[in-house]
Amino acid sequence: MTDARTRSRLSPRRRHLLAVAAALAAAVPAVLATIPFATAVAATSATPPPLTFLTGTHTVGRGDIFITPSGSSSTYASGAEILSPSGKEIWFHQAPTGLEDTDFRTQTLHGQPVLTFWEGDGFGGLASGTDYIYNDRYQKIATIKAGDGLSADGHEFLVTNNGDAWILAYTTAAADLTSIGGPSNQTVINGVVQEIDIKTGKVLFSWNSANHVPYSESEQPLPASASQPWDWFHINAVKLTSDGNLLIDSRDTWTTFKVSPHTGKIIWQLGGKASTFKLEAAPGQTLDDAGEIFAWQHDVEQIGLDTYTVFDNESAGAGNTGAGSTSQFGYSREATFRIDPRAKTATLISSDAQPQGLVATSQGNAQHLAGGGEFVGWGAEPYISEFDARGSLVFNAEFPAGFITYRAYLLPWSPPAAHHSRASHGRH
Repeated sequence: MTDARTRSRLSPRRRHLLAVAAALAAAVPAVLATIPFATAVAATSATPPPLTFLTGTHTVGRGDIFITPSGSSSTYASGAEILSPSGKEIWFHQAPTGLEDTDFRTQTLHGQPVLTFWEGDGFGGLASGTDYIYNDRYQKIATIKAGDGLSADGHEFLVTNNGDAWILAYTTAAADLTSIGGPSNQTVINGVVQEIDIKTGKVLFSWNSANHVPYSESEQPLPASASQPWDWFHINAVKLTSDGNLLIDSRDTWTTFKVSPHTGKIIWQLGGKASTFKLEAAPGQTLDDAGEIFAWQHDVEQIGLDTYTVFDNESAGAGNTGAGSTSQFGYSREATFRIDPRAKTATLISSDAQPQGLVATSQGNAQHLAGGGEFVGWGAEPYISEFDARGSLVFNAEFPAGFITYRAYLLPWSPPAAHHSRASHGRH
């Protein structure tokens, strides 16, 4: 501020400039008051929901926490978020109103670390969305859409270092289901895997569940009407195996398929009505009430030569009457199993139960950590957890009521220091 004595010593021109500045400053509140409320809200980013730590004060494994909090709230926003091991916000991309983000993680593209996520609407059904890639300066560098007239689904967005993306899509068709007691013109929802060239957007490979898996393998009850879409397969993951093949996961057939990325032929399938393998449980482990390692599952991943993890939901909620729609455990779990290709057996060797004893009726993932143990996002239940190599719970955290995350990851992330020092609210 300039006091009266100082102002008296100023030239007439400078006194005039000070008077103009004072008048403008006084006018600013009045001008702001005329801005519509919607515009003011758009200029101010909402905050993501906080995590409450229930067990431990930080994660134990190496890396930061990658989540996509989603929910309906006037207080908190949905989006893609990175948190430090102690829960401090590093970066947050707020999803536009009416949309949500899923499968947010760091991957490697052309030797460089990148951030990837899906954004869209209708997730869990006939979703419509787009996959995005950001660099380590939080700048968007690529947009990937599904090909062949389809729209990308949010269950999986897998990037390869050589510039390809593996994505999922859902599509409807009419099917004759008279052979399984259904109508001759049932509307069905088929699951599609596409390999996309990131640079050109060209579809390099496409796989449709209806061309390879019989409808009779579904555990999902038929709808009451032929016009009501039957989500018989519900594709929710695609992974690359160590021998260059694909793992394609189908929630509604309780099956994961190993598939050739060249011919689309099924090499083997595990679980469900036509399993290639006999399912067994190691001492201290238990198959579910349908004699399965998993049911209504998500996120099957290879972690060793013949060893795999899976998020075992064990329930799909009300309206699903398949044997095993309600688990004998009464809770969801991470399950690790090993297959013996020669003996044609698959053995459940370890599992980690949901700490609160809850059932996640949808979503979820189990990430095997480099040092052993698992990092688990509990999907429809508002928790994320970390277990050590011995299966002990070392970290457990909870979202506020009404918020969940589709998946959760613990991943190394080292962007330039200037961009890592504070949170940034991203926009496309």
